[in-house]
Amino acid sequence: MNPEKPPIPVAILLFIGITAISFSSIFVKWSDAPVSIQAMYRLILTMLFMLPFGIKYISQARKLKGTDILKLMASGMMLAVHFLLWMGSLQWTSVASSTIILALQPVFVMIGAYVFFKERTSVSALSGMGIAFLGVFLLIGKSGMSGTGSHLTGDLMSLFGTGAIAAHMLLGQMLLKRIPSFLYSWFVFVFAALFLAGYNVFSGIPLTGYAAKEWGIFALLAVVPTVFGHLLFNWLMRYSSASTVSMSVLGEPVGASLLAFLLLNESMNGLQAAGGALVLLGLILFLNVRPSKKATAVAPTDLQTESLG
Repeated sequence: MNPEKPPIPVAILLFIGITAISFSSIFVKWSDAPVSIQAMYRLILTMLFMLPFGIKYISQARKLKGTDILKLMASGMMLAVHFLLWMGSLQWTSVASSTIILALQPVFVMIGAYVFFKERTSVSALSGMGIAFLGVFLLIGKSGMSGTGSHLTGDLMSLFGTGAIAAHMLLGQMLLKRIPSFLYSWFVFVFAALFLAGYNVFSGIPLTGYAAKEWGIFALLAVVPTVFGHLLFNWLMRYSSASTVSMSVLGEPVGASLLAFLLLNESMNGLQAAGGALVLLGLILFLNVRPSKKATAVAPTDLQTESLG
């Protein structure tokens, strides 16, 4: 951990970041634009905000290899798929269910790290993972009992979207060994935006013609959950441990559920609340376990705040 202290206490900055990412699902719900359009302009505007700070990385960008570009493209595509599925899930299920399932991303990353990088984990971490998945089964099981099955569709979309963000992070785990975090994030946003633009054109979704309200929401998605959320978390890695910052993953479903109750009149029933509590308990146990010393790759907790919500 860097002994230097930030200009504002870490606890206050973490609270700002958690609050910021909790607004992501609210903004998505408020918009009438297709989620692929919301995601595309969210990324484009974020790229523009980042551009003035990227001048010092030009020389490093020129040194990128062809294999690096391909991996960046794949990572960007997975990020785009994540946005399509997770943001799309909010049209079918509640903010609480969608964000609680999304909070499982460190577990998905751990599974992928074991499969691809042979990273080992402890029995305690596996226990936490099992408890978290039990909570998800309760959430999805309750959704499956609904008359229309629409909530089940949304929960499954969030689950697959979480798998996509885990793939994005695992690719980042390989790339961040030799590419600065800022450069990695910017190029991934570029390729994700291009993928979403292609998706919109192929699907016949208009790229323009949206009301001023929608452009305001696009800007809010770029500034609030992305700049004051994810990029702030990445910056905080300089001053705090990765595990401390990564615990912010638990704050999003809590904050988003509270905001959805206040702003969208959404609520949870008893079974959903129990499932959500199990997910959060399992994640607390999972994230409090130190990575195995035998792991040679970047720990999943170093990446899991990259693209929440």
